[in-house]
Amino acid sequence: MFLFRKRPEMPQAADALPGRATPLPTAERHFVNGNPLKAPYPAGTETIVLGLGCFWGAERRFWQLPAGVFVTAVGYAGGFTPNPTYEEVCSGLTGHNEVVLVAFDPAVLPLETVLRTFFESHDPTQGMRQGNDVGTQYRSGIYTADPAQEATARAVRDAYAAALREKGFPDVTTEIKPLETFYFAEDYHQQYLAKNPGGYCGLGGTGVSCPVGTGVAA
Repeated sequence: MFLFRKRPEMPQAADALPGRATPLPTAERHFVNGNPLKAPYPAGTETIVLGLGCFWGAERRFWQLPAGVFVTAVGYAGGFTPNPTYEEVCSGLTGHNEVVLVAFDPAVLPLETVLRTFFESHDPTQGMRQGNDVGTQYRSGIYTADPAQEATARAVRDAYAAALREKGFPDVTTEIKPLETFYFAEDYHQQYLAKNPGGYCGLGGTGVSCPVGTGVAA
């Protein structure tokens, strides 16, 4: 993933690649837990889409949560190009972010806990990069399903930003906005590190604990 180092500026919509009308083929089921990758999900399930750097390691962080996750999937969101390929996203000309869709049961795994995992799993102060991975597709982002999720995301972001400032970190750059479309990534990217245990993972946090979402409901 770190070999694709592109310019760290977002393109304008008029300059974005045209993409295609047809969705890319992808896996039908999760490689680890066997659940269907695409909706409909069980009643009561919520979804949120999160960008925190290279999506290989990011996805693993969420499917490894001890309880409450129905399925995870990697894809692209936050940009302009319809149904982009991985290579197009890496060009920096789609505006999309590498993201993880997390489908979870909020009665078991509260949204605050999902977001705590998100913030503690990367450095949300780095702008258009995560570590050695540089480009707009590695930016920190939360793409919400509804206004309630957005309000929670902003509250958790503000709480973590305050904790980071106390430790001398710069401002948090995490973008938070309603999800427009989640485009599933190609089959080989889904649950990549389960299929390739020695594969690249550039995920790394700040070492600062997020003061929100410290427990999972019984």
